[in-house]
Amino acid sequence: MSPGRATAYGKTRVCPHCKSTILESASICPACKHHLRFDPKAVAEQRAKATFSALRVEGAFRHPAEGEPWEYSIVISVRNDRGEEVERKVVGVGALNLNEGRTVTLSVDVYKPPEK
Repeated sequence: MSPGRATAYGKTRVCPHCKSTILESASICPACKHHLRFDPKAVAEQRAKATFSALRVEGAFRHPAEGEPWEYSIVISVRNDRGEEVERKVVGVGALNLNEGRTVTLSVDVYKPPEK
């Protein structure tokens, strides 16, 4: 991407480190936190940018002290204003043995893309 080229809002690319789909405007991958290009100005802008979390939900589940192991799937679904599902992802699967637990946190971070 050349410095003078405008980026369309919401355009995506693949992180070369973790292979997550991320926004093209990102200088740092939100999944693995790796720097995606050496651009001191972009990194400084990313850090200084006003961001907020529009949603943060945390929940925990635990297997009781008796019974067979449990299996679980963590699924995230995104819907538009009309209620249509626009994306659905399985983000984690696993098993819980007796007295094991997991905590899951979902956050939606909102920010303005860097100015061109």
